[in-house]
Amino acid sequence: MNIDNTASQMRKGVLEFCILSIIKEGEAYPSDIIEKMKAANLNILEGTLYPLLTRLKNAELLSYRWEESTSGPPRKYFSLTDKGGKFYKELETTWFELANAVRALTRNGQAPIINNDPSQTEEDNNFNNPK
Repeated sequence: MNIDNTASQMRKGVLEFCILSIIKEGEAYPSDIIEKMKAANLNILEGTLYPLLTRLKNAELLSYRWEESTSGPPRKYFSLTDKGGKFYKELETTWFELANAVRALTRNGQAPIINNDPSQTEEDNNFNNPK
């Protein structure tokens, strides 16, 4: 079994969530997304990012606007739509459920990863850590 292939598949599984997380913070230009992903040690190539952005846009999760550039062609900046914001919240919930389940199985019941979202209740944050 090839660990590189398995690691690659794991990364691919979270790319949409990571991309939406970056865009959720504010409008993003694709090269900025690549840099933020790289800074987090999640390298992504343009050839992977652009089809994902197009798919997310076609699903009405993202919108974009063009901005003229002084140093080249116009730039496309992406932002979350209302539908994208709702989808992101669902992904975030799914991520924390999955991360907590994996943590519970691999760390012998250590405390769960807490979602610091103020809209989440203590019960939501501690679902994998029953009292």
